[in-house]
Amino acid sequence: MKRLRVEFTTEPFDLDEAPEHAVVARDVVQNAALDAVDVGPFGNTAEGPSEQVLAAVTELLRRSLDAGATRVSLQVNVIGEDEE
Repeated sequence: MKRLRVEFTTEPFDLDEAPEHAVVARDVVQNAALDAVDVGPFGNTAEGPSEQVLAAVTELLRRSLDAGATRVSLQVNVIGEDEE
């Protein structure tokens, strides 16, 4: 099974307080079965098995758009294969 890394941001930005769409997107990846989750004010990353990453990406897109995001930028990279 492939391992993936997703990097994402949501917009619009608010430097004073994290907007609801950003909080929702971060919650999705933090609560998913992913490895190496790193959240920050200007971008977020998470890694894991492809099925879990793709499921989390689908959920974060739906939920962050529903929470008011006007743009979600993301990049998904294959970073290797899980040992079985």
